Order: sequence, then C-alpha cells, then structure tokens
Amino acid sequence: MSALDNHQRHSQHGLALRTHHVLAGLIFLRLVNVLCTGRTFFQPDEYFQALEPAWNLAFGPHSGAWLTWEWKYQLRSSLHPALFAAAYAAVDRIAALLPCLPSFRASLRVAIPRLVQAGVVVTGDLFTWKLAERVYGQGSRSAWSTLTVAVLNPWQWYCSARTFSNSFEATLTIAALSYWPWELLGDATQTRAGYAMRTGRLSSLRISLSFAALAVLLRPTNIFIWATVVLTAVARPTLQGRSPMSFRVILVLLREATLCGTAALLLSALSDRLYFGHWTFPPYHFLQFNLSQDLAVFYGEMDWHYYLSQGVTQLTMTFLPFALVGLYKSTVKCSPDVTAMQSNTLKTLSFVTIVTIIVLSLVSHKEVRFILPLLPVLHILAAPSFANFFSATPGRQPSQAKTALLAGLILVNLVIAAYLCLFHAAAPIAVMHFLRHEYERIHPDRLSFWPTQPILNHYHTLSTSQPPAGSFADAEVADNELFALFLVPCHAGPWRSHLVYPSLRARALTCEPPLHTAPQSAERAAYKDETTRFYQGFGEHEDWGVGFLADEIWPVVADEGVSSNGSRVSGEIPRYIVGFESIEPMLKSFFDGSARGELSSVKLRKVWRGWNGLFSDDERKGDWLAVWNTGVFA
Repeated sequence: MSALDNHQRHSQHGLALRTHHVLAGLIFLRLVNVLCTGRTFFQPDEYFQALEPAWNLAFGPHSGAWLTWEWKYQLRSSLHPALFAAAYAAVDRIAALLPCLPSFRASLRVAIPRLVQAGVVVTGDLFTWKLAERVYGQGSRSAWSTLTVAVLNPWQWYCSARTFSNSFEATLTIAALSYWPWELLGDATQTRAGYAMRTGRLSSLRISLSFAALAVLLRPTNIFIWATVVLTAVARPTLQGRSPMSFRVILVLLREATLCGTAALLLSALSDRLYFGHWTFPPYHFLQFNLSQDLAVFYGEMDWHYYLSQGVTQLTMTFLPFALVGLYKSTVKCSPDVTAMQSNTLKTLSFVTIVTIIVLSLVSHKEVRFILPLLPVLHILAAPSFANFFSATPGRQPSQAKTALLAGLILVNLVIAAYLCLFHAAAPIAVMHFLRHEYERIHPDRLSFWPTQPILNHYHTLSTSQPPAGSFADAEVADNELFALFLVPCHAGPWRSHLVYPSLRARALTCEPPLHTAPQSAERAAYKDETTRFYQGFGEHEDWGVGFLADEIWPVVADEGVSSNGSRVSGEIPRYIVGFESIEPMLKSFFDGSARGELSSVKLRKVWRGWNGLFSDDERKGDWLAVWNTGVFA
C-alpha cells in the first residue's frame, strides 16, 4: 500500500473519529437542552400543531386530544405529527409489556416528544457543522467556530429544541443545503462542467432535493429559500467566474427535482390520506385560507420591519454583530483569499437570508420562528468574523482583554439560555404536572383506562376544535367530575400531551377565528372569541369577567320543578380553577357575591402557586399562576 493510500486512510479514520466525538457531545448537550426547555412554555404551536394531533393519531379519537380548527380544514401537513405519533406508539407498546405503574407510563408519554426533538436538533447542528466544513474546509477555524456559535446561541437552546414544525423545517433545510452540489456555483475554469452530476454527486443531489421537498410541503414558505438557491446557481448574479452549468446539467436538475418532488408529494399525500380519512393537499388549503379568508391578521399584525428590527436580533442574540459582518462581507465584499466556489456559496447563503426576510416582511402576521430555518445559515455566515475577532495574532498568545471578553460572552449566553429554558414562562408546564399528579392521587382507580385504537386509522372526529371535557363513552368515566377549568388566555399552555389521562376532564377558553364571516365585514370586525369576551374590561374594573362567568360558564336557565325558584345552573362546577392571580378578585366577587344557591358551596382556596418569569408579552399573564380548589368535592 502506498504512502498516499495510508495518508488517505488515516485521514478518513481521523475524520470519522472527530465526527463521532462531535456527535456524542451534541447528543449530551441537546439532551440537557430538551430536558430544560421541557420546563417552560413558549408558544402554543409547539403543542397544538404537533403533539395534540400526534396524540390523536397514536391513541385514537377518544384519547382527549384538543384539535384546533386548522386540523378540521386540513391546513397542516400530518408528516410532522406522524413523527411524534410513531414515537408515542412505539414507547407505549414497549411500556405495556413491562410491569410499569400508570404514573410512570404517563411520565414517559410526557418525556418522549422531547427526546425525539433532541434527535431533530442534534441532526440540525451536525449538518450545520458539515456544511461549514464544506464551505470553509475540514478542520478549519471557521468550521469549528460555526459549531461553537450554534452550541452557544441562547435562541438555539430556547426555540430549536421545541417541537415546532419550524424546528423540523430548519433541520430539513440545513440537511438539504449540506447535500446540495455547491460545485455548480464554482468557476468552470477550475471545475469541469458536469462534475456535480457524477454518480456519487447524483445521490447527494437526490438526498438534498428530497429533504428540500419535505421542508416545502411542511412549510410552503420554505420555497423562497430554494427558489433563491436555484435561481442564483442558474442566473449567477454578481457571482465570480464562469458558470459550470450546462444545458445537460439543467436537464438533470429538472429531472431529479421532478422525481424527488413527486416522491415527497406521494409520501405526504399518503400520510394525509391516512390521517384525515380522505385525499387532501394541506399546502393548498393553507394558502387558500390565508389569501381568501385573510385569517393571519386575526392572530396579530406587525410592522414591515419586524424581522429586521427584532427577528434577526432575537435569532442571533449576542452573535448579532458577527452575523451582520458576515452578511456584509459575503454579499458586498469579495475576499481575494477564498476560492470562487467558497465566495459564491457564501454569497448565495446571504442571498437566501436577505430574500426570505424581504418576502416574509410583506406578510402582515410575523413571528420570529417563521425565519428559524435561516438560523443555521446565519451561524455559518457569522463564524469567520467570530473566529477572527477572538483569535490571536499569529505567533502570539490571545490578549487578556479578548480572553476576558470571550469568557464574558460565554457566561452571558449561558445565563440567558438558563433563564429562558428553566424559568421563563415555567408556570403553564408546572401546573399541568400538578394537576396530573393530583389526579393520580385522587383517582388512582382510573389511571389504567387507555384507548386501544390502531395508530393508522381514519379519524373522522378531526372536526373538533373545542377542548374535550371528556372523551370516553364508558359511563363510569363520562360521569366523572370536571377536574379543572382553565381561565387563562387561549392555548396558554399544553393540553393532553401533559394532562395525559383521557379521563381527566378539563375545560379551557377558546379562541376560534371567525371563519363564518367575510373578510373586512362589519360582522368580522365585531367578532369576539371566548378569551376576548372573558377578558373584556380587564384592568378597568373589578367585575370585568363576572358577566362572562354568569352567562357562559355557569348560566342560570329556567327549569321548572328543579328548585324552589324554578332555575338551575347548567354549567359544571370544577374541582380546580386555574388562572393567573390577576383574576382572583374577580373570582371572589363572582362567588362571594352570587345569590345563586347552586354556587354557595364554592369556597375558593388556593392550593398551588407557580412563578411565571420576570416579564411577559401579555398583560393578562401575570407573574404568578395559581390553582384554586372550589371545595365542592370531598
């Protein structure tokens, strides 16, 4: 064997060993990450667009999942929930074979989505590093800096480790970019035309296009990323060198895109057919509802500059200066020290970032997580300036000032990540654990009642958009008490993925959009959902919610013969009421001041209190969340 062969063999072995070490480190970090983020609440879609439909898929239509209106009208792809449903079913089948207590099985069901998400975010981190090595070179300082930035970024810890479809989209996108044939952006004088289409490169291209197609089906707005990549490769605006693209290469790209796109479409269609019970195409319904019904505005409008002034800042946090420098240098300034392919690749990645932000800025409803797929790209762009700033001059040790600054940066990132993942908005998760454990203590005989529906069933009950107060037809369970009433803003916490037991009956305020009204109509302008009606007058007077409770939660209706005054309460009085402490004066005013005999037995007693963080973006969500026992059950 030649010396060259030995060198290549040792190089490949070293690369594999390094990859294994990086992978092991990432798995450990992200397991810690998901266990921490599992303590806090960020946004409802983490649960209601992923875990609730997954729960319904895994355990059947009588399992108590809360399916929102988007699932009724097939606006969401079932591919993402199917990932968690498969994990739910697999773990539950294994646990059923073991002598596990029901409470232990319940804890497993709460934990398993986090473990799946750990795998998702580890995969995203690994492909971010792999793409950085393709761009900057294996073992390069900038490649390692990319991995460092990704690991230290507090927003990556806070958001990417959650079960958002955007997190899955981000992983699919960076994996697709990692496999993409960037040689197509090189200089034809340095790379032979058609080089990227050889057999080995063709399989890489197919993997890239398959991941890209799945990302687009999952989130249709992902198309802007790939339109930018492809158009830049073909048109080469401001790129260096002569294009290696030929007519044959373009035909191969079209052929493979058609084949991979069709395969992904068939997979998605089959999944949706099994989930919804009929053939449907969620991306079409998503666009139809948002364009014809203009429903996005119902969930809030932001200024056109939201992503520029807030979005990118939140994504990159302390690494914002390095990301901005990287964007500038990649887009405007051409370094003579890099190859044409490296320069053109970085420029394309910067174009992807700029174009996606511009296009999404035209949409009225904006959220930071909508641009989450850009975060790995920003990490790659930020890496060279980060490495150069903290690196020592050749032949010298790093200055004490830079060493102290780097230590301070790491400390600040750790503090931010620790607060966001462990303490910020932790009460909505903690209260679910409290209620579940209370149910286990009070009703130990009802913990083993589980549905036996097959995982791939036709679910004709997907039309539900109300939180199920009870699910089973079994009389013993159906007659059970209403265990908890949530008087909090709609979707202010998880649901069945944390309550777990289908027999644990609960009720919460809803916030369905006005699907029955025409856009810009007077009826739509006057529409108020349950949450809005309950909080109407909040902070203006002490009795702001009394009317809602009297009219919609515990309404008095005529019913001769039931009582001496010919009336009764048609609503159920729960064992526990859950709400932020700001509602306590109103509750006491309602129950203590009520002249209704049916409510005279309610004697509120606070039994649990949880801190909800230093600040909130909603004035209705105070510093503390509380649980009151109504005293009507023994």
